[in-house]
Parts: sequence; structure tokens; C-alpha cells
Amino acid sequence: MRLEDYALIGDTHTAALVGRDGSIDWLCVPRFDSPACFAALLGSPDHGYWRLAPAATIRNVQRRYRGHSLVLETEFATDDGRVRLIDCMPPRRSEPNVIRVVEGLEGDVAMMMELVIRFDYGSIVPWVRTIEGRLLAIGGPDALSLWAPVKTQGVGLTTRSSFVVHAGERVPFLLTWHPSHQANHQPIDGLLAVDETFQWWDRWSDRCTFEGEWCEDVMRSLIVLKALMYGPTGGVLAAPTTSLPECLGGVRNWDYRFCWLRDATLTLYALILCGYTEEAAAWRNWLLRAIAGDPARLQSLYGLAGERRVTEREIPWLPGYEGSRPVRVGNAASEQRQLDIYGEILNTMHLARAAGVKPDRTAWALETTLITFLEQAWREPDAGIWEMRGASRHFTHSKVMAWVAVEPPSRCDS
Repeated sequence: MRLEDYALIGDTHTAALVGRDGSIDWLCVPRFDSPACFAALLGSPDHGYWRLAPAATIRNVQRRYRGHSLVLETEFATDDGRVRLIDCMPPRRSEPNVIRVVEGLEGDVAMMMELVIRFDYGSIVPWVRTIEGRLLAIGGPDALSLWAPVKTQGVGLTTRSSFVVHAGERVPFLLTWHPSHQANHQPIDGLLAVDETFQWWDRWSDRCTFEGEWCEDVMRSLIVLKALMYGPTGGVLAAPTTSLPECLGGVRNWDYRFCWLRDATLTLYALILCGYTEEAAAWRNWLLRAIAGDPARLQSLYGLAGERRVTEREIPWLPGYEGSRPVRVGNAASEQRQLDIYGEILNTMHLARAAGVKPDRTAWALETTLITFLEQAWREPDAGIWEMRGASRHFTHSKVMAWVAVEPPSRCDS
């Protein structure tokens, strides 16, 4: 499917992409940067997907998010009636859950489910068996359990189900990940969890202080930014996907499931302007942990918990989105020097203080250390904002952002 035909759901630990056809074609568990168990986005259905949709010809599809939340609602219209597919990932309790509810709106609609689990980016076909009322798939360190109130059967290497949903009926599906060497927890109530997920996002959205034109668009953007914040640490993810090409068929296909300091500062700037100072404080604390040490070795990006080693490698068995090869995991830009990030860090930390984030002695010590280093380092070449691979050069943007770091904020605002 086209990229614009996918919608995002997530639980601030990881995220999934849901197509207009009712197929989840991308999901990494348990973290954003974990190997994907559904990777059809970068390959074919053989690399993993989970589809729920009417069995007959679909006449019309309409989608929306429920209120100010990441609860996705997709309505399918067929000649026999209408159904609504509700997709969400509840804020994490312990293990990641994907909940899908088929709700009958009009008539009696025949539905189909297809589940193809392929761990490790589509390379591992799991062992699948039915045990204690659930479908259990195990491969290597990963396990997925499916609870469904409909009969399923294995056809080839695909789990399938056919059922009919009547007007007013709701049929819940629950998919849960857990380590393969551990017993799975008891399943959660899928219908209740959908309501709780909506309420969680609704409470978070109510904290927004933004008023003015395009308020709905701003709120929707803020919700996506929140979804890309790794809850346990406060790290800000650049994107939940890897290897989507800069141009179709090209080779600039990078893994963006990491915390770029530059991207994070811009994200936090937007959140601060809208009253989300708790997120700013969490990111500042993540930053202090991630970049501890020599300022000369400041990386442009880190892992979700501040990991420094994000070695880049290729995944040769995936053909890539629209044939865009290679598919990459990890990012070698972590080894580059990018001088502009010093200015972006210092400017955002100033904005956080101005917005009311409680001062911190360690943070202030970090800022003074960075400025002392930058007084000499700004004259050196670097890789620049475009992360050019090859010899270092002098970039105007890097010099300007170094100036932002050392100039008084009032002069930089213009």
C-alpha cells in the first residue's frame, strides 16, 4: 500500500502501522527498535502481516481517530452492511498488546482474518499451536499469543478465520507479545482496554494549552509526537520505521528508530510551547544520562535508553518498500560529528527553563561544559545536518547553530 494509506497506533513503547485495507503491515515488539514481527511494509505478505476485513468486495472505506486519541476507527461498507474495525495499543502495563475489535454497524457482514507472524524482520517462521484457548507462536526469543472468540485454522503457513458479524455485535481480538522462555500473563479485557486507552489519551490531550488557528491539526500532531516518546526513558524517537526511501528505488534508506538530538530538540520545543513541560523534563533527564562523558564525543543519535552502539547492517532478504534497497537496521550516522546539535541542545534547555522546568545543577554543568568545548570546536568541519557520508566539510548551518549556543537567547530569537 502507499505510505499515505497507513495510520499509526502505539503505546509509547512501540508502534504499528495499519493500512486502509485493515492490515497491520509493520510492528516491532517489545520496543520501537526491536526486530519486526510484521514486516510486509518492506516486503511482501510472506514477511508478516495481520489483516481483518470484510470477505466480500469493499465499496467504501472511511477512517478517523476517536477524539484526541490514538484509537483508530476504520469503517468498511459492503453490499451486505457496514462494520467498524477498532485498533489500538493500550498504554503499557507490562507486555505489549494489540487490540482489534470488529463491530457490526448494519446488516450481517462476512469477515476474514489472516495472520502471518514472521519474527526477526520476516526471516523466522514460528512454531504455532493452540494451547489453553489461545494461539501461541514461538520463534527464537519471541512469542505472540492470539486470543479470539472465533475459530481459526492453519492454511499453509497462515492462520485464517472466517466469521460473520451482526449489527450491534462486537468481536475482540487480542495479540500479546512476551519472551518465549516466560509464561504469558492472563489476557486483558479487550473491550475495556479500548475505552481505557481512549481515556488515557484524552486526559493527556486535555493538558494542551495551545489556543488559536489550526488547533485540531496542532493537537493531532502533538499526539503523534507523544506516541514517539519512549515512555520508560523519555527519549524522543525520530520515526517508528526503518528503510523508507528518500526517493523510490533509491539507496538512501535509513533506520530512524533512534533518538536524534536534533529531532528531539525540535519535538520538545513544540511540546513546551503547548504546555507539556513534564515531557521536556523527562527528555532532559534522558539527555543527561545519554551524553554523559566527553563532550567531544557527543553523538548525533542514541538508542531509546541512551545506547551508543547502534551498528548499521543490511537485511538482504527484504526487498524494501517499492523495491528500494537495501533495507538497513542501525545507523552509522551515530559515528559522525554534527556540530549543529550543540546549539539545538542548549537552546532547547534554555526554553525548558523559561517554560518552568525545574533547574538542575547537573544540567547547568553540562551546558557550561558544552559551551567551553564549542568555543574551539566550532571552527572544525563536520558531517552537517544532512549527515553527508564521506570527508567532513564546513557547513553554514553548523556554524550558525554553534553561534546560537553561545549567544544570549534574546539575540537568537530573531
